[in-house]
Amino acid sequence: MMTAEEMKTVDIRTVNRDELVDIRDVVIDQDAPKEEKIKSFMRQIRNPYCFKVGNVVVKTTFADTDATLDDRLEHYLRNK
Repeated sequence: MMTAEEMKTVDIRTVNRDELVDIRDVVIDQDAPKEEKIKSFMRQIRNPYCFKVGNVVVKTTFADTDATLDDRLEHYLRNK
């Protein structure tokens, strides 16, 4: 089991693709409470910072902010 810091620092250039979870295989019960959805996602994806979509390795980062993706998209579209 990796720590959060280890998950964040995975190098997508050297990671073993076969060990990554394909996010398309993650199934979430939409009727479950929010906390259970989060736990289920984390249990299945194993590393939310590095996973794959098909043959593509994806590396994510998370900003320390209260702004949502919707907020950011709205701001982007208004300023475009």
